[in-house]
Amino acid sequence: MRKATLGSRTFDAINILIMLFIMVVVLYPILNIIATSFSSSRFVSMGSVTLWPQGFNLRAYEGIFKDHFIYTGYLNSILYALASTFIMLLFTSLFAYPLTVAGFAGKKFLTIFLMITMFFSGGMIPTYLLIRNLHMLDTLWVMIIPGAVGAYNVFLFRTFFMNIPSELKDAAHIDGANEVGVLFRIILPLSKPLLATFALFGIVGSWNSWFEALIYLQSQDKYPLQMILRNYLFTLDTNAIQGRVGAGNVAVNAPGTTLDPKSVRMAVIVITMFPIMIIYPFFQKYFTQGMFVGSIKG
Repeated sequence: MRKATLGSRTFDAINILIMLFIMVVVLYPILNIIATSFSSSRFVSMGSVTLWPQGFNLRAYEGIFKDHFIYTGYLNSILYALASTFIMLLFTSLFAYPLTVAGFAGKKFLTIFLMITMFFSGGMIPTYLLIRNLHMLDTLWVMIIPGAVGAYNVFLFRTFFMNIPSELKDAAHIDGANEVGVLFRIILPLSKPLLATFALFGIVGSWNSWFEALIYLQSQDKYPLQMILRNYLFTLDTNAIQGRVGAGNVAVNAPGTTLDPKSVRMAVIVITMFPIMIIYPFFQKYFTQGMFVGSIKG
C-alpha cells in the first residue's frame, strides 16, 4: 500500500477543516431554531438563546397545535408532494422514452419543441390566465398538474434510458412486448436510482413550495404547510402574545400562558422541516447518483 505523503496528509487535513467549518455554519442556525422554539419567552426576548433551550417549555408547540390549519396544511402538503411527484415521474418517463426509440418519427420535432421551452417562458401573467381559463384556480389540481413535465427532466430521463443496454429491449420485443411493456417492465425497473433521485427532488421541491399557493389558492383549507408557515412569519404581532395562535392571526389571552412571537415562528419552522429531515438520510445515497444523471452522453 502506498504511503501517504506530507502533501496528501496536509490536503486531507485542510479538507477536513473546511468540511467541519461548513458543518458548523449549516448546523448552527438549525440548532438555534430548535432551541428557540423550546425556550421561555423571557430568555428569547433577552436574546440569550444560542444552541441550548433556556427555560425549557412546550408552550409554543401547544399554542400552534391548537390551530387546526396546521393539520390541514400537513395533509395538503403530503397530498401535493406525493401526487405531483408521482405524476411528474410518470409523465416525464412517458415523454422521455419515445425520444430513445430509433424509429420514432416525431423525435426531432419533440426535441426541438422541448429545447424552445427551456429558453422561452410565457411568464407569470399568461400562466395565470391559462390556469384561470382551465378552471383550475383554487383547486387541488393547480398544485399538482402544472409541474408534471419539465424539459430539463425529460432530457435527463432520456439520457439515462439511452444508457440502458439495447439488448434488453430487443429481447423483450422478441418475447412479444410492445413499447409500453418495455418501458414499464424493463426500463423503469432498471431506472430505480433515477426515479428515487427525482422523487426526492420532487417531494422536497413541492414541500417547500408556497408561491403557487399564494397566487392560485384562495381557500385557506387548501393551503399547504409552507403557506401556513408564511402566514405565521409575516403576520404574527411583534409584541408578546398570549393564548392560541391562529394561522396568520394572533389570538387573545389565555391566563398564565405567555408566548413570544419568535418562539412561535421557530416552532412552526421546526414542525415544517421535520418530515424532510427524516426523509433525507434514507435517500442520501441517491444524491451522488443524481448529480451524475445525464453526465454520460447517450
